[in-house]
Amino acid sequence: MKTSIFRIVPLPTKIAERARRVAAAGAPDHATVIADSPNAFPCRHCLRWAQPGERLILFPFAAIPPGRPYSESGPIFIHAQGCEPYAALRQYPADFRNGRVMRAYNSSFDMIDAQVVNGSEPEPIIEKLFQNPETAFVDARSVTRGCFTFRIQRA
Repeated sequence: MKTSIFRIVPLPTKIAERARRVAAAGAPDHATVIADSPNAFPCRHCLRWAQPGERLILFPFAAIPPGRPYSESGPIFIHAQGCEPYAALRQYPADFRNGRVMRAYNSSFDMIDAQVVNGSEPEPIIEKLFQNPETAFVDARSVTRGCFTFRIQRA
């Protein structure tokens, strides 16, 4: 088996826990929602789809720091109840093999390339993006909604 040249970085536990506290305090930009269909509510912490009936927190998140041209705040979900962070960091998450766009960024947070993963294997696309020495990291985002899913760094 080939060694992975990348590492998956789920939403940090610290950010997930903070979002749960803020939602519990009633912040208007942190909503509690109930998943009503499969494959529609991706948790950015455990990197799996919420199952119908599971409660989630929907809140704004900026994967690129504010003050940068490619910074954008967008809605993301996490499980309302604590969940374990995605642990198979050298393996691409099975739940997100389709419907993602990979955006490559340099160390200044400028987008330098992007490629859609839909019906193809994500690993060769990620490897191709990392062939560019300027690529500092890759963000996986939803093709349809554009929302941040997870970050990918060099191994």
